[in-house]
Amino acid sequence: MDTLISLMSAYKTGLLMASLAVLWFLEHWLAFYKDQNEGKVRHDARNLSLALINFAAISLLFAGVALAASTWAFENNFGLLYWTEAPTWVRVVGAILLLDCWVYWWHRSNHSFSFLWRFHRVHHSDPKMDASTGFRFHVGEVALSALVRASFIPLFGLQLWEVVLYEAVVTPLILLHHSNVDLGRADRWMRLVFVSPNMHRVHHSDYQPETDSNYGVLLSGWDRLFGSYNGREDVKDLRLGLSGTNNERWQSLPGLLATPFRDKPGQP
Repeated sequence: MDTLISLMSAYKTGLLMASLAVLWFLEHWLAFYKDQNEGKVRHDARNLSLALINFAAISLLFAGVALAASTWAFENNFGLLYWTEAPTWVRVVGAILLLDCWVYWWHRSNHSFSFLWRFHRVHHSDPKMDASTGFRFHVGEVALSALVRASFIPLFGLQLWEVVLYEAVVTPLILLHHSNVDLGRADRWMRLVFVSPNMHRVHHSDYQPETDSNYGVLLSGWDRLFGSYNGREDVKDLRLGLSGTNNERWQSLPGLLATPFRDKPGQP
């Protein structure tokens, strides 16, 4: 099992890097917002710097938490998926659905509670939306997410390889729906099942009723089911980011790290 998890983690990392490289190319070739490639190297370097900080923190501090939670659930036959005694393929589908539903509600909670929003606004303060925005999260948000998820692993009866599988599926999609790539008509078809770039662009609007919509990460159906779907079509007219944060004070790496501890606009 440890070998399987290691192989899946390596696959996830390789797929992530390949996805990022392809999307960077497409963002120049099929740009949705034509004016957003100016200053792209500096913009992306800041976002990827946050990703490196988060990777180091998770690797050093939280990698063992999920493993311990999964091991405990397995040894005690505890959790929803263990109690159902389902075959493997049903377990896998169930694990993906449970994790994606949890991510939906965790994301929605980050918009609903002021304390969580303080960290999550780092992600939303990006005035340019591209694939690197998918990495733009404060280490505090990542740490809180890891701790809360660890409590749901035994509750759902998840095995660690199922969590890694979900992440391997969803992470490239996260980069895609943050990317500055124009999918054309394919976007409408995509969002019938999955979260699409245009659907997620609405979520990054600086107009709060739009920011507080389209919380889905993998499947678009959660937003339809729980009444948070916004199907706005004229997304080229969106103003991205958070009002009052498009300056060096907010956009520098030190500013991004300090954002949760400052008074700021954009509070729900």
